[in-house]
Amino acid sequence: MAYFALDNDSVLEYVRSRDALDSVINRNGKLNADEIGDGNLNQVFIVRGSNQAIIVKQALTYLKVAGESWPLTRERMRFETQALLKHNELAPGLAPEVYDHDEEMSVVVMEFLGKHEVMRKPLVERRRFPDFPEHISTFLARTLFLTSDLFLSGVEKKEMQKSFINPQLCEIQEDFVYTNPYMESEENKWNPLIDAEVQEVRSNSELKLAIVEMKTAYMMHAEAMIHSDLHTGSIMLNEKDTRVIDPEFSFFGPMAYDVAALLQNLVLNYLSHFAHTPDPQKRSDYQHYLLGMIRDIWNLFAEKFDVLWVENNKGDLVPDAYWAYPGGAEAFADFRKNYLQNMLQDVAGHGGTKFLRRMMGIVTVWDISSIEDEVKRADIERMAIRIGKRWLLERKSVTGIDDLIDIVIEEAPFRSD
Repeated sequence: MAYFALDNDSVLEYVRSRDALDSVINRNGKLNADEIGDGNLNQVFIVRGSNQAIIVKQALTYLKVAGESWPLTRERMRFETQALLKHNELAPGLAPEVYDHDEEMSVVVMEFLGKHEVMRKPLVERRRFPDFPEHISTFLARTLFLTSDLFLSGVEKKEMQKSFINPQLCEIQEDFVYTNPYMESEENKWNPLIDAEVQEVRSNSELKLAIVEMKTAYMMHAEAMIHSDLHTGSIMLNEKDTRVIDPEFSFFGPMAYDVAALLQNLVLNYLSHFAHTPDPQKRSDYQHYLLGMIRDIWNLFAEKFDVLWVENNKGDLVPDAYWAYPGGAEAFADFRKNYLQNMLQDVAGHGGTKFLRRMMGIVTVWDISSIEDEVKRADIERMAIRIGKRWLLERKSVTGIDDLIDIVIEEAPFRSD
């Protein structure tokens, strides 16, 4: 079937034509479809039958957020599909199940998560998800460790890496996260009330040197298969279950990037409550909850990553035989501790960069952009810029997650007004 862009009518005929879907939906019964995609890259349909529903996701030939003037390869749907399959293998139950994939049509058909919702808006509504740190730390620890040189042989790692060469979407992140927001670029947009802060970032040599160091890591540190877009808009959940979605940016990159993207988004939600939650007690209570979540996610991740490493030190980087001498166990423990501390410092660097890009680049986050009062929004955006700068510039002195949390509290303290 030659590629064409699906719509609410043609997607029904498409589903009826796919034998692989017999086990999940009655293809010959009554079907209806709704296009629900609100992302930057693709279109997404819910196709419903009498008692079943599925998700049909299709890559368009251009960057959706920028329009048809910005062409984009459709191969990204292959990357998303193979990443989803790998996530289901490595972290079962923490990603949607894949039912079908059509490379010619750039389509993946997957599980409909009708009892879940995208995480971002419930956080603005001050909802709580007690199991989320446990779930997401497991996802991060398993997907990162089990695709790294700490677990895989060099040959296994490089063979897997070959199938995740994702040049166009990597270039989007390289440009939109690490380069374009900090110089003149036509797609950039920001609140005019923070123009002075934007111009200061663009002319701050110390800061720009730090950003380019993080860009170097993003481009050159092929440590593990990363999601590369893991924010609260790429997570669907309820009080009992969590699923990570939308891994089309996946490639082999720095492990810290995924952790940074998530923690930074949670801090942005923390900041957004200075506008979204006028009541100071409710605001303070929820902000404390968010900071506790951030602490729990990192601490659980680090603990689980270390346990996986001790129990599965099969990779070519530092095999068990390397430590087989008196005192080797202690040296191995020191190496692991330093490895995780260095990763946390990189979390600060990548996270700091992402704070800045969200305030002055092409794509903000709904938590912030939904604040209608420009003055209130500017106040919050200035906090985000200050935090981002400090995470970047102070990253090499970070020894624990509380160092990053303390910066948040210092630059955006709890208020009683």
